[in-house]
Amino acid sequence: MAKGKLIAFFFLILAYTGVAQEEGKRTSNKVLGTAKKENRAGLSTAQAHQRFLDSANIYKKSDLEKSIDFIAQSMESLDALGNKRELSSSLTVLGEIYMYHKQYDLAITNFKDALAASPSNKTKLLLGKTYVLHGEFEKAETTLSPLLDVKNMVPYRRVELYEAMGDANIGMSNPRRAQEFYQEGLRVAEKNQISPKVIDLNSKIADTYASENRVVEAEGFYQNSLNLSKRVAPERLIQESERVADFYNQKNRYDDEIQLRKKSLNELQQLPQSKVSVESRGVSVSDTITSQRINYKIANAYIAQDKLDEAIPYLEKSIVEADEEDDLIVQKDATRQLSEVYRNKGDFTKALESYQDYVAVVDSLYVRKEQELSQAARFNREIANTQNRISSLEQERELNQSKYSLAVTEQQLFEETSKRQKWIIYSLVFGILLTALTALLYYRSNRQQKLANNLLALKSLRTQMNPHFIFNALNSVNNFIAKSDERSANRFLSEFSVLMRSVLENSEEDFILLSKELELLELYVKLEHSRFSDKFDYSINIDEQVDVDAFQIPPMLLQPYIENAIWHGLRYKEEKGFLKINLKQLTDTLLEITIMDNGIGRKKSAELKTSNQKKQKSKGMGNIKKRIQILNNMYKNKVDVSIANLNEDQTGTKVTLKLKKD
Repeated sequence: MAKGKLIAFFFLILAYTGVAQEEGKRTSNKVLGTAKKENRAGLSTAQAHQRFLDSANIYKKSDLEKSIDFIAQSMESLDALGNKRELSSSLTVLGEIYMYHKQYDLAITNFKDALAASPSNKTKLLLGKTYVLHGEFEKAETTLSPLLDVKNMVPYRRVELYEAMGDANIGMSNPRRAQEFYQEGLRVAEKNQISPKVIDLNSKIADTYASENRVVEAEGFYQNSLNLSKRVAPERLIQESERVADFYNQKNRYDDEIQLRKKSLNELQQLPQSKVSVESRGVSVSDTITSQRINYKIANAYIAQDKLDEAIPYLEKSIVEADEEDDLIVQKDATRQLSEVYRNKGDFTKALESYQDYVAVVDSLYVRKEQELSQAARFNREIANTQNRISSLEQERELNQSKYSLAVTEQQLFEETSKRQKWIIYSLVFGILLTALTALLYYRSNRQQKLANNLLALKSLRTQMNPHFIFNALNSVNNFIAKSDERSANRFLSEFSVLMRSVLENSEEDFILLSKELELLELYVKLEHSRFSDKFDYSINIDEQVDVDAFQIPPMLLQPYIENAIWHGLRYKEEKGFLKINLKQLTDTLLEITIMDNGIGRKKSAELKTSNQKKQKSKGMGNIKKRIQILNNMYKNKVDVSIANLNEDQTGTKVTLKLKKD
C-alpha cells in the first residue's frame, strides 16, 4: 500500500512538472510569435531555397543578371531563424557567378561573407582560387595553406587545392615550389583517375619546366598531355595542341609549330562548331580557339621564317573567316599583317589596299568598343544595383536576427524566473528516487542474506546426511562380518564404495539429474536387498513417457524414504514383503514418484521402537524435511512430498513425491 502511494505521488509530481513546462512553452510562443510561425514552415523554406540556388547555377554562364536575381530570391526565402549554412550557400554560389564572369573583387567579397556566416573548406578553396585570378598571390597562399592539413578531403577538391597552390607560387615567381604542388596534385589525380586534371597538371608542369628553359623535361610533359587528351575529346586535344604549339613558337621551332597547328585546324574543321572555348579551373578565358586564329598563327610562323609567299594564303583565309564570324580583332591583326607582308615584298599597291582595309576594320572595331563600354557600364550598374539589393537583404536579415535574439533573451529571463521552481521539483523527485533506490538496495541485500543463509543451511544438512548414510551402511557391513560371510562382505564393500563415490560427488549440488539419482537409488536398494533378501523383493518401474534427463532432483532425497520403508516397515514383517518404486509423468513439467511398501505400517513401527529410539527422532527424515522446506523457498515450490498409509488397516506406507521441471 505504501509503495503504491509513493508511486502515485511520484507521478503527481511529474504531472505538475509537465504542466509548468507547458505553461513556459505557451509564454515563449507569445514572445517569439512571428519567428516561430516562420520556423514551422522550415522544411518548405529549405526546399524553396535550394530550388533558387539550382536555378542560379543553371543560368550562371548564360545569363548573369538572371542568375544573380535567383540568388536574391534564395536569400529572401530565408527567415530570421534560417540556417546560417543556407545563407553561406547563397553567398558562395553568388561568388562563383562573379568569379566566372571575372568580377573578382565582388567574388572575393561574397566568399568572405559566406565564410563569416558558416566556414566551409569549399568556400575557402574558391576564395583562394579567386585571389590567384585577381593577382593577389600572397593572400591566396595564406588562405589555401591551412587546407593542406585538412583530413578526409574529397580527392577532386584535394587536386584543385594543390593546383591552386601551384598557381599562386607561379604568380610569386617560385616555379620550383609550384612544380612540387603540381606533382603532388598529379599523383592524387592519377591515383583517383581524374582524367581532366591529369591533363591540366601535366601541361602546367611542362610550363614550369619551360619557364626554366628545361626544354627536354617540358616537351616530355607536353607530350603526356597530348597523349592523354586524345583519349578524352577532340576539343581537349585541340586545346592541348595549341598550348604545345605556343611552346614551339617560344622556342623558335616554327616547323613543329606549323605542323601541329595544321593538325589542330583539321581537327577543328571536323567539329560541328568550328571553335573551342578555352576554360581553366571553371573560369572562362577570353581566348577562343577558332579557325581564323589558327590560320593567323600559322601565317606568323611562316613570316618568322621569312616565307612570305606561304604566309599570304593563310592571312587571306584568316581575314575571310574572321569577317564571316564577325571577329574584328583577328580581322584587324591579319589585315595589318597582310599589308606589311605585301610592303616587304615590294607590292605597294596591295599593301595600300590592305592598309585601307585595316583602317576600315579599326574604325568598326572602335565603334564596337564604344558600344561594349556603354553596355559594360550599364551592366556594371545593374550588377551594383543587384549587389546593393543583396546587401539590403542581408542587413534586413541581421535586423530580424537581432529582434529574434532580443526575443530569445526575454525568453531566457522568463526561464530564469521558473528555474528555481524547477530545481525544487527536481530535487523532490530526486529525493523520492533516492529513497526508493535505498529501499530497493535494502530489499536486495536482505534477500541475498536470506539466500546465503539458506545455502549455508543446505550445506549443513547435506554434511549431516553423509555420515548418517555411511553409518547405516557400515552397520550392514558389520552384520556380514558378524556372520563370517567374508565373500558377501567383500562384494557389499565393493558396491558400497561405488555408491559412496557417487554420493560424495553429488553432495555439493542442490540438484542433480534424475537419471543419476535413480542410478544411486537402484544401487542402494540392491545393497539393502543383499542384506535382507529374505525380507523383501523390489521393483523400479519408469513410465515410457518419462524423460529422466529432463528433470532434476535434490541428491539423496529418495534414499531416506526407502531406508525407512526397509528398516521400519519390511524388516519387521513376518512374511516376505515387497518394495515398489514408480515414476510417472503427469504433465510436461510435473513428475510423480511413489515409494510403496507393504510393511507393518507407521503405527506398529512406532510401537516397536525402544524408549531410546523414541527420544531420538530419525535424523535422515528430519534433514529431508528441512531440505525440502529450504529448497522450495529458494526455487518456488519445486518439490512436494506426502506420506500416507497404503492400506485402510494402517499397514504399509506410501510416499508420494511430486517434482516440477523449470
